This record gives sequence, C-alpha cells and structure tokens, in this order.
Amino acid sequence: MQSLEELVKLTVITGGARSGKSALAEKMAKAAALPVVYFATMGKVDHDLEAGDRIALHAQRRPAEWLTIEEPLMLSKAIADLPASGNSSTLCLIDCLSLFVSNLLLSLPYTIEDNNVRKELEANLLKDVDDLLSAVSARNDLSFIVVTNEVGSGIVPDNNLARSYRDLLGLANQKFAAQADQVYLSVSGLALKLK
Repeated sequence: MQSLEELVKLTVITGGARSGKSALAEKMAKAAALPVVYFATMGKVDHDLEAGDRIALHAQRRPAEWLTIEEPLMLSKAIADLPASGNSSTLCLIDCLSLFVSNLLLSLPYTIEDNNVRKELEANLLKDVDDLLSAVSARNDLSFIVVTNEVGSGIVPDNNLARSYRDLLGLANQKFAAQADQVYLSVSGLALKLK
C-alpha cells in the first residue's frame, strides 16, 4: 500500500470493469493523508439511471473533505487552474482516464465512413491526452493517481467507433503508463504492481 513516504508524482491504476480500481485508488489517496482533489470525468446522464447510481456510489465512498471537480472534457485546464498548494502537497485523483477518452471521442463530429477524417480526429484526441500529461507534469506541487480501464483483452469490436475507442484508450493508457512512476493492475480486488 502506498504511504506518504511512497507517494510519487504519477500512479496509474488499470484493470477491467469492477476489478477494484477505484477502491484501490481511493484507499491510496486516504493513506497519503494529504488534501485530495477528486476529478470525476463522468458527467450526469439524465436518461441513464444506472449511470446515476454509479456516480452516487462513487460519491458516497469519498470523504467529505475531498474537493470534487466534475470535468468530463477540460481536465488539462482544470488541473492548470488549481491554486498552488504552497509548501504542502496535494493529491489529485482522476477517475477515470477511460471516460475522459470516451467523452472526447463522443464530443467529436465523428464520421466513421471517412477513414481520413477519422484518423485526423483520432490524432487530435491523442493530442488532448498529451496535453493532459503535460498538465500533470507541469504541476510540481501535485501528485496524481489516475484510474483507467484495460479494454484490449476482449474480442475485437464489430464497429468502427468501438474499435477506435479501444485503440485510442490503449494508446492513452500506454502514454500514461510510460510516464508513470508506478503502475498497478487491479484484478478481482487485488493489486499487482507492474512498475
């Protein structure tokens, strides 16, 4: 488990759905005993009651003293806009990168029929991921825990949008893992340290 002495600049936690990723990230954040800024990337969806239930469950688990910022698209700006934490450090928990990538993808005028347009849109999306990594790197006063899903272990999706999402998230995960000081894989509620 991560203690204050083991706190690093960037920790990435990946794994499948319901693997315990968020619970592990929250446990690490609590153990750090620092002020926490929780970036929630899932916006409320009026017509999706299950999504609302998931949001409520995550919110109930968070300590009341954590600052929650709901930001589905502009994470780089939200991180840059955080006030400097002075002499003390602050921990930022981003939950999650996979929804951030999904939000970006679904916000684009995505045309699956035109391969050239799709490639250009995907390149722009990866630039947003690079901008997020740059924002994380630029904040020396902050440490980060980033939760993400591992979506490449299943079957190949049968449509372009789903394949693009799988591929883009895989690339985003690789970028974050390469820059991370430590990476954990969560499986069945157990954490395996990969890096």
